[in-house]
Amino acid sequence: MPRATSIAADQELIGRLRLSVARLARLLRQQDQSGLTPTATAMLATIARRGPLTLGELATAEQVAPPTITKIVGRLETAGLIERLPDADDRRVCRVVISRAGASQLDANRSRRTAWLAEQFAALSVEDQDRLADAVAVLERLTEPPGGEPR
Repeated sequence: MPRATSIAADQELIGRLRLSVARLARLLRQQDQSGLTPTATAMLATIARRGPLTLGELATAEQVAPPTITKIVGRLETAGLIERLPDADDRRVCRVVISRAGASQLDANRSRRTAWLAEQFAALSVEDQDRLADAVAVLERLTEPPGGEPR
């Protein structure tokens, strides 16, 4: 069934959604006390989820230029958050994996962010909590990549 709203109303809603998502992402980033940049934190999470990865694979996954990957991987390694491992098939290639300290830091970050968000959620009315639950399902569909494979 087609919606009975105007293109202008849709554009306004889309703008409000974009702004709300950006603000929520910024507020969640502010809960990060690791001292890492958002890009470094994202790389650490990708390494934890998909590792071991070559630097090229990490650059592709993060959509970041190879020089940026090299610099941030160097910082993460110096901080003891990741480790470089030689590739079993090609000794010229290294792979990066998350270290125990990196996994602990990632878990602590996630816990802080989740606790903050849970506090915000608890302050909502039951009706708003229910509406948010419905909205989350829609946002999950909206952000699902082509082919349905989780990011």
